[in-house]
Amino acid sequence: MPQHTTIPLNRAWNTWSDRPAEMVFLPLGVRLTPVLYSSRSRKTSAIEPRHDMVRLGRHELDGSEVSLETDHTGTTLSFHWSKPDPFVVTGGWKALTSGEWGLRFWVTLAISADGAQVTYDEKAGAALLKIDQRFVAVVSADNPVQVTGHDSIADLRQDFETNGYFYLGSRSSAAPVIGLRFNLEMMHDGRYAAAVADRADLAIEKARAALAQNAAPASDETDTFLAAVRDIVGWNTIWDETNSRSYTAVTRIWNLGKFAVWYNDQTYAALLSGLFDMDIARENLATAFAGVTPQGNVACIVTSNDAWVDRTQPPLGSLVIWDLYQRSGERSIIEASYDVVARAHRWWWDNRDPEGRGMISCGTSDVGESLYKGTAFGARNETGMDNSATHDEAVYDPKTRSLSTFDLGLNCVVALDAEMLANLAAVLGKTNDAEEFKAIAARLRERIREELWDDERKIFANRQRSGAFVTSLSPTSFYPLLCGAASDEQVRHLMDHLQDESLFAGEFGLPNATRNDPAHAENVYWRGRIWPNVNYLVWLGLKRYGLEPQAQKLMEQSRELFLKSWEGTRIAAENYNSQTGEAMDQGDTDPFYIWAGLLPLMAMADVVDVDPWNGWTIRNRQRDTDVGPIVSPVGPMSVKISEGRLFLSINGKLLLETSLKLQMSGLTIAPGHVRMTISPVDVGGDLIFPTIDARDVMGIYLDGMALPLKQRDGRLKIAIAASPESRKLEFFVGMAETNRI
Repeated sequence: MPQHTTIPLNRAWNTWSDRPAEMVFLPLGVRLTPVLYSSRSRKTSAIEPRHDMVRLGRHELDGSEVSLETDHTGTTLSFHWSKPDPFVVTGGWKALTSGEWGLRFWVTLAISADGAQVTYDEKAGAALLKIDQRFVAVVSADNPVQVTGHDSIADLRQDFETNGYFYLGSRSSAAPVIGLRFNLEMMHDGRYAAAVADRADLAIEKARAALAQNAAPASDETDTFLAAVRDIVGWNTIWDETNSRSYTAVTRIWNLGKFAVWYNDQTYAALLSGLFDMDIARENLATAFAGVTPQGNVACIVTSNDAWVDRTQPPLGSLVIWDLYQRSGERSIIEASYDVVARAHRWWWDNRDPEGRGMISCGTSDVGESLYKGTAFGARNETGMDNSATHDEAVYDPKTRSLSTFDLGLNCVVALDAEMLANLAAVLGKTNDAEEFKAIAARLRERIREELWDDERKIFANRQRSGAFVTSLSPTSFYPLLCGAASDEQVRHLMDHLQDESLFAGEFGLPNATRNDPAHAENVYWRGRIWPNVNYLVWLGLKRYGLEPQAQKLMEQSRELFLKSWEGTRIAAENYNSQTGEAMDQGDTDPFYIWAGLLPLMAMADVVDVDPWNGWTIRNRQRDTDVGPIVSPVGPMSVKISEGRLFLSINGKLLLETSLKLQMSGLTIAPGHVRMTISPVDVGGDLIFPTIDARDVMGIYLDGMALPLKQRDGRLKIAIAASPESRKLEFFVGMAETNRI
C-alpha cells in the first residue's frame, strides 16, 4: 500500500485494502491485518469475502466505527474498530461460536508497512515502525502468546499451514511483518490499539491510553435505510493504488484486476456517497469521468486490464451532477464536470445516429483494442443490459458499427441527459447551451412518443430501424416517464401494463424480462431478474408524472426486496430473483454491490431527499422514523417523525415542526428566506418555526397572498388550512434572524 499524504485526516485510518478486516493508515501505508488459523482444517484466513464467510457490519465513511463478523472452519468471530483520535485506532475481536478447542484456534495481528522493518519491544509490550520521522506503535490488552517475524502476510499464512501453532522457529522481534499471536482459549476476547506520533514513546503512550479507555458504545443508529446506504458506500470505498486515488468500487469483492470502473455504476456511487460526504462524491465523479476519451464519450469500463473506449453507457452522469448540486448547493460540482458531460452528449449524435433519424442506436466505434470491440455484444454494452432479451432480435451492422434497433431505454436516458444538461448550463449562465439542450430533449421526447410507441400492444418498445417492433419487453418500457416523453393516454396504458401479472406485476416488482417471456425463466442476469438501478429509474419516472400510488407501491416492493437479504445476512445484491426475491440463488450475482444502495435510498427518500424536478422534498406520512444527518445546502439535515409529529433540524437545531400530514417540496432555506410548495392537506394545522422570533418576520405569503402573523411563545407559527390544491408558501425574516435560518 503506497503512502498517500493528502487523504483527509479524518479518513486516514480506514479499511482501504481489498481485505475488509485490514485497517490501514494510508499516509504511512501501515497495515494491521488479522489472520486466523484453525488447527482443525490447518487453514488460515485473512478474512477475504472472495474466499471466506464474511458478514459486513457497520461502516461509517470516515472509519470511525467499523464492524464485521467472519466464520472460519466453524468458529465465528466479530471484529470491531473505532477511532478516538485521527491518529489512533482501536480494534478487537470476540469469539461468538467455537468450532474447536480455543487453544487450537489462533488470531494473529500482522503488522506491516511497505519497505519498513517492524520491531517488537518485549519490555514495552509494543510493536514499532519508524517511517521517515514518524513512529507507529501497536499494543495489545493481553500480551501475545508468541511474536513471529515474516517477509509477507503470505509467508505468515504458509508458516501456520505448514508448521502449525506449536512451531517456534519463526519467532522474531524484527521483520517486514511482525505477527502478534493469540489463541481463543487464553484470549477469547482481544483488544489492541495503534497510534501515530513523532516519538516512539509518545506513540506507545497514546496507544496504551486508548486501550485504557473503556470502549465507547457505538452511537445510536437512525433510519435503517440511511444506515444501509452508508454501510454499502463505506465498505465499498477503497484505495486504488494503481491510480493513487480513493474511490467507491462497484464492489470490493469482484476480482477484475487492480481496479475496475463502470461509468454508470461509478456515477451511482457518487449519488449515494453524496448523502453523507461531498468530498467522496467528488472523488467518485472524478473517477467516473477519468474514463473520458479524446473522441468525446466516457469509456464504458476502465480496468487495470482493459479500457472499453469504443463504447460508453447510458449517460446518467448529468442527472447525478444535478442531484449533487441540489443536495449541496455547490456550483463548483457542476463547473468541474459540465464540459465532460456536455461533450459526451454531443458524441452520441455524432456517432450513434447512423441514418440521421434523430434517435440513437447502440454501437462500438473503430477505436481502441478492447475486448468485444466490433461485436453485437460490445454494442449491447452501451445499454448497460448486456444479455437482455430486448437485444435478441438486434443485428450488428459492421458498416455502421451499430445494432439494427433503436434502443428505447437508451434513447430515454439520452433525452433525460439533454434535459439535465440544460439545467446545468442554466446554473453556469451558458444560455446558448441551455437552449440547445432543451431543444434536443424536446425533439427526442417527441420521437420517442411517436416512433417507439407500439400502438398495437399499447406499450413502448425497442424498434428496428426498418420499422418492426422488438417482441421482448423490459422495464425500460416505463423509461418514457423518466424523460417526460409519455402522453397522458400512453401513461394510462402503461399503468395497466404495470399491474399486469403476466408482464411486470408481482410481489417484488419489475423483472427485466416480462413474466410471459421465455427469457424470464432463465433467471440469468438481465433475463428475468430484478435490478435495483432499474427500479430506481422507473420510480423516479412515476414520481415525475405524479403517479403517487404506483410510485409508493414500487418503493415498498423495493424496500421489502432489499430487507429480505439485508436483515440477518447483510447481503446488498447486484440483482434479485423476481419470483422469490432471493439474492444469491444465481451464481453470477455479487452480494455487496454499490447500486443495491438505491433500494434503501428509495425508502429513505419517502421521508426526505432531493427530487430532480421538485428539489428538496420532505413528507410527513405520520410513521415514526429518524433520518439523518444528510448533506444539505444549509448544513447537515435531519428529519424525525414521532407520534405523527415531524421535526426538521439543520445543524442540530430544530427549524420546523408540524403535525400536518403533508408533503413539502421545492424547499429552499436561504438567509432571511424560506420557500416551499405544500401538497393538498385534508386536515389543517400549523407549521411552527421554534428558532424564528415572530417579531422579526417581515412577511408571510401563501400563493402570493399575505397571511397574518401568528406566534407561539414568541416563535413563528403559520396556520395552514385544509385544501385540495397545492400551495406555495414563503416568508421573509429580518437580518437579525438571518443566521437562524
